[in-house]
Amino acid sequence: MSDQTVDSGPAKTRFFAALTTKPSLATGALVLGNGVILWGLGLGAEGRSLGEVCFNTSMSGYQEILMDPSYAGQIITFTFPHIGNVGTNDEDVEALQVHARGCVLRCDITQPSNYRAAQHLSDWLRAKNMTGIAGVDTRALTRLIRDEGAPHGVVVNGDLSDASLRAAFEEASDWAGLKGLDLAQEVTTGQTYKWSQTTWSRTDGFGEMSAPTKRVVAVDFGAKLNILRNLAARGCDVTVVPASATAEEILSHQPDGVFLSNGPGDPAATGAYAVGAVQGVLASGTPVFGICLGHQILAQALGAKTSKLHQGHRGGNHPVKDLTTGKVEITSQNHGFAVELESLPGDVEATHVSLFDGTNEGIRSTRFPAFSVQYHPEASPGPHDSHYLFDRFMEMMDA
Repeated sequence: MSDQTVDSGPAKTRFFAALTTKPSLATGALVLGNGVILWGLGLGAEGRSLGEVCFNTSMSGYQEILMDPSYAGQIITFTFPHIGNVGTNDEDVEALQVHARGCVLRCDITQPSNYRAAQHLSDWLRAKNMTGIAGVDTRALTRLIRDEGAPHGVVVNGDLSDASLRAAFEEASDWAGLKGLDLAQEVTTGQTYKWSQTTWSRTDGFGEMSAPTKRVVAVDFGAKLNILRNLAARGCDVTVVPASATAEEILSHQPDGVFLSNGPGDPAATGAYAVGAVQGVLASGTPVFGICLGHQILAQALGAKTSKLHQGHRGGNHPVKDLTTGKVEITSQNHGFAVELESLPGDVEATHVSLFDGTNEGIRSTRFPAFSVQYHPEASPGPHDSHYLFDRFMEMMDA
């Protein structure tokens, strides 16, 4: 059963009514499971792509956003209208491949104007086999998501025949959605590997860590590369292991600390195998730091629960209060599930809170050397307010 209850009667009526409004110049469409069709101009690869439709409020970094493994299973609506204006390049990569299912834009992509641009975004989308659409009223779509929750949808580029659109509607309305879906296994590494590249600078590009001071095992639930770069930049000898790694496999690398990465899908589904591994690491006394899905997995390992949000948090302008210092930081976020605050056991403290909706954004164990945050301190893209969390992890390993 879908995690969204769609009354098929009204949805079908709305869909067939929408079919009659197809503009003659349309080359793309976004077909929603509730019967709504949004017409536009197709971008990128031709075909159909199914996913949960969400919105992202970031004003920059669209290439990194589209490559974020946490977006597996999702179609991204960009609320900022000028997407593609700085082109794409081979340095702003956050994964080995694109994981988002599609993208929805307000304006058509213009010619790039940036000294780092190496490829037009439209060409890049085709090369990455991603389907998109431009010319959509993204403000109206964002309001729909805000009011009704993230809908299931299909981006169509090319074939707008009635048969193709009917197939897209059936896909969207029949899809079970992200709830209960373990997507970490789709985006995790297939084998253990070492990471030594450090963060990028305008003058020198990427650096290389050559004098390690700490050994860190990063459990890859869908890790963004800039997270690994931030660890390496602080002197960490990073070993990346698959999401399914056991506690014994993780601890066999004799880490000074264990990092739990971001990732897509339902944390309860991933937690079916990951929670036991994290509990084994905690029992060893090894410091643990988690972000995003890693935060949710750590929370479950400590006894808390997670649940799906109405619309999720995605963007580079989310205010979060650090309850341990009283400071407010502007954060980069991408998650559709959250830790239930009321489910935290007595030996787990809430350390961060969203100033948008009051949901939990961070925890700390009083029993184990472990903490985590819901947002993305590596901020690629986004503000750098939260880089201190990597330093906090280093201090915990020192202690």
